[in-house]
Amino acid sequence: MANLDAQVRESQEQVSEAQARIAELTSRIETARTKIEAGEDATLDIENATLEEVHAHTEVMNANIAELIMGLDDVTAAFSRDFDEMRSKTGWESFVGIFSKARSDAMRQDRVRSASIDDKLQDLISKSDVIVKLLESQLATLEEHKVKVGDNLNETLDEREATVGELEDLRKQIKAMDPEIIQLENKIANETDAAKRTKLETELADMNARYNEMVQQEQVKLAKSQTLERYIEKGKTWVDSLQNQAATQMVLINKLQTDTKQRVVLYDALTKSLKTAQQQDIAHRINEIGVQTDQEAQTAMAGIGAATNQKMADMLEAHEDHMVFARDVLEQKAKADERFARRFQEIVEKHDKNLYGG
Repeated sequence: MANLDAQVRESQEQVSEAQARIAELTSRIETARTKIEAGEDATLDIENATLEEVHAHTEVMNANIAELIMGLDDVTAAFSRDFDEMRSKTGWESFVGIFSKARSDAMRQDRVRSASIDDKLQDLISKSDVIVKLLESQLATLEEHKVKVGDNLNETLDEREATVGELEDLRKQIKAMDPEIIQLENKIANETDAAKRTKLETELADMNARYNEMVQQEQVKLAKSQTLERYIEKGKTWVDSLQNQAATQMVLINKLQTDTKQRVVLYDALTKSLKTAQQQDIAHRINEIGVQTDQEAQTAMAGIGAATNQKMADMLEAHEDHMVFARDVLEQKAKADERFARRFQEIVEKHDKNLYGG
């Protein structure tokens, strides 16, 4: 359990770092957007907003949390074995029973009482809750940044659409001016009157100035369109990444929450089984009471029988609902385990085959 505590602390640090990296990357994209609006060069900002480091860190973080979840499963399985051992006597208790059955039974009862079954269950649930809160915090961060970047992306898509429209309009105007310029140049070439020729040359100069200005505007609009396109590409990639990370967090949350339900059902069943074993021991001891106390034994048995019958009746009434609930939980766990295994197949394989460090 100490190792699990260390893993929980490590995961808390990794989640905190991941959130800082996500915030930084979103900030870079927002800064690029502000520069684009101001007409400044944003190429460097966009290129610096790389996803590789964020992805690498997130993968390590999720892998560690997945291993932590499997560690909780291992602890649960170990507790189940502990329960099974509690139902039977230890070698030493059996040896003591050769000389004193009462002493042997008392030792077993003391061991069961000191087992802190509920404490272990609560510790497991507490650790699960801590991890769920970590994952929910990460999920909230991912959703927040997904909305923020998505809003910027929609604005940029609208702006690029408008910019492309302006660019196409400029190109049409430029294309339309070409024959006008050629026609005017031909007129100048054929004009012999100096005054008229001068007037035509002034018109041509004005037209060429407008033409050059529009060509320059075309280059500006083209550069802006390309910048917006790169921004949109990075924004879409980041939104897709945030969406995929969010899906992973939801798989982990679902797995943990389902595991917690299953552990409660499991511990409830095991505790009842343990109590039943103790009740059977008591019944056996009553059966061994001597003939001289038969009457007292019969009275005690009658009381136990009446109480047992009532308890059995209550249990039978509740049994159907309990079994339906338990079956539902088991079905939910099977689905959660399947989704978890599919997303973390490599980690599950390493865990099952003890291939760490390989």
